[in-house]
Amino acid sequence: MLFLIDSSQISTTYRYSRNEKKMTTLTLHGNWIILIIFVYGTNGDCGCNKLERDAAVVEESDQVCQRQARNTNKHYRDYYADVEVEPEIEGMSLIPGGSVHIGTDIPHFQADRESPERLVKLKDFYLDKHEVSNAKFEEFVSATKYTTEAERFGDSFLFKTLLSAAEQKRLEDYRVASAPWWYKVSGVGWRNPNGVDSSLNGLEQHPVVHVSWRDAVAYCTWAGKRLPSEAEWEAACRGGKQRKLFPWGNKLMPKDQHWLNIWQGDFPDGNTADDGYEGTCPVDRYRQNVYDLYNMVGNVWEWTADLWDTSDVSESPNRVKKGGSYLCHKSYCFRYRCAARSQNTEDSSAGNLGFRCAKDA
Repeated sequence: MLFLIDSSQISTTYRYSRNEKKMTTLTLHGNWIILIIFVYGTNGDCGCNKLERDAAVVEESDQVCQRQARNTNKHYRDYYADVEVEPEIEGMSLIPGGSVHIGTDIPHFQADRESPERLVKLKDFYLDKHEVSNAKFEEFVSATKYTTEAERFGDSFLFKTLLSAAEQKRLEDYRVASAPWWYKVSGVGWRNPNGVDSSLNGLEQHPVVHVSWRDAVAYCTWAGKRLPSEAEWEAACRGGKQRKLFPWGNKLMPKDQHWLNIWQGDFPDGNTADDGYEGTCPVDRYRQNVYDLYNMVGNVWEWTADLWDTSDVSESPNRVKKGGSYLCHKSYCFRYRCAARSQNTEDSSAGNLGFRCAKDA
């Protein structure tokens, strides 16, 4: 980043040395000070994108989200006071369209195709404020008698910490070869998300998981909605900001407070749960930007409508997922960024994969 500052009233110049991952340099040039800030990044992979049915088995603070009164569409009235405002829809935020930047020219994962940054044009649309909860999904199942793909297949993927040492030993031949902390476990699904003997008691307002892309589409269709496109999801995540890592800015913990549910400690062992959650958190726990959206990053991955490869015509192609999850850690999976992306096949499901719905304005 480069800034020009009028130095006509300044008699001295300063140079600041590298400080961890940021180096700031001030140079006097005529009547101007040139301020240059260098920022550095990291890589990693937690194996979430390996959870396929046919997988091999064995900075000082940027301005943060201002906590405005939680009036749906208030941001829209503030920015576009002279135009007619779309009607409010309960539980959804109206996201203003226009030309927005998505992607990044500073990718952390080249293989994820995070770059290049590009300008896209979007129409106004609505997006659920929260990820779809277990309670909401249960309403859908009760009304339609729907059976999820995990239930039809008879299994889904669980992270190792949800299994006892004895269970891990018994299921060691059912681990994902390239991510051995993931286990394919028979009998788990959205009704018992944390293991065969678990239930939804106390998790009614947590995000539904173990749902495939097709399950998500079925729910959205029943609700009169749809999945968001990747561009819509990312524009909503950014909350009107440009080139920020997170929905609220660039600092992970503004004011030393947790703004999302991710892994703390050493991955894949030793989650200290400093944010208060070893697993998922309630869908209304973390409000992350002025669009009144919660848990856009962290908590659970979210399906989008987009194909990973637009030329993929296979029976179960990869679809783009966004947002990262409670299992993400910077050392392995720094994907709890707005520009980050990953993929799974349409029929895949796991204990950290959910969704939210969109709707045309």
